[in-house]
Amino acid sequence: MASPDAEMAVFGEAAPYLRKSEKERIEAQNKPFDAKTSVFVVHPKESFVKGTVQSKESGKVTVKTEAGETLTVKEDQIFSMNPPKYDKIEDMAMMTHLHEPAVLYNLKERYAAWMIYTYSGLFCVTVNPYKWLPVYNPEVVLAYRGKKRQEAPPHIFSISDNAYQFMLTGEKMVIVGLPCARGHAA
Repeated sequence: MASPDAEMAVFGEAAPYLRKSEKERIEAQNKPFDAKTSVFVVHPKESFVKGTVQSKESGKVTVKTEAGETLTVKEDQIFSMNPPKYDKIEDMAMMTHLHEPAVLYNLKERYAAWMIYTYSGLFCVTVNPYKWLPVYNPEVVLAYRGKKRQEAPPHIFSISDNAYQFMLTGEKMVIVGLPCARGHAA
């Protein structure tokens, strides 16, 4: 059986924009993590930040952020963090903890690595990079042709090829277009 990185070779130069490398996946699985104290906390300027619970008392939680700031907030302003193996996850529906800070963090991390496509269950989520990425060339189109959604990284080509395959076989598929910032369907 070929390694996951070898399987990604079919995507050519687009591969690092579509899926984490095997090395990065292994490093994430081996990062130390304490599920009881690792949290996202509401932050006045950053929306949510990562932190570690220092203490809990009378409905208040004191959290030390990764930036070294100490925040004391109500208990309902902290959210459990997913283990590091879920960082940059391809389908956010697979997260252990699925809430606003976890989704925003995943989208931010993937965007920072120029991995602009993500799934959220049935939906393909795209964050506009405002720059051209090598993820639309003919080599990438061919790499998605005939593959089921779960057999390849998230991409609009996967959604469109699956819709085409369903059309050929007479199966039904629902495609939802959500309005984007300019009012066009996404």
